[in-house]
Amino acid sequence: MTIEVVASPSEVEREAILRILSAHNDASVGPTERRQVAIVLRDAAGTITGGLYGKIGYRWLFVEFLAIAPEHKGQGIGRDLMQQAETLARDAGCIGMWLDTFSFQARGFYEKLGFAQFGTIDDFPPGHARFFLSKRID
Repeated sequence: MTIEVVASPSEVEREAILRILSAHNDASVGPTERRQVAIVLRDAAGTITGGLYGKIGYRWLFVEFLAIAPEHKGQGIGRDLMQQAETLARDAGCIGMWLDTFSFQARGFYEKLGFAQFGTIDDFPPGHARFFLSKRID
């Protein structure tokens, strides 16, 4: 056996490691649906100007990214995207949603949508904090 630091890992390394971890997790708690989801916002030309990207696993939707181009902010689009994500999660049989955000991003926005903080990492990045939030939908 050797241990190797891979400077520029590819999807091959990621998938090999994930396959081992998923097999362990499935053996411990049973198999789960794992899939990626996306809800995109497009302008009249079809260009993506924002959206939501996430993953479903263990009956939870993890919102990995939510972004809206600056010119579209303040119009309720973020709320609409999150509501569509919640509908998607319910339709997929999820019991909740979770996400993380930074102190310079949108913690208050998520709290207005019913998310509650369950964790914090201070100084991530230095001088700021990273917050973890969740919301039960069952």
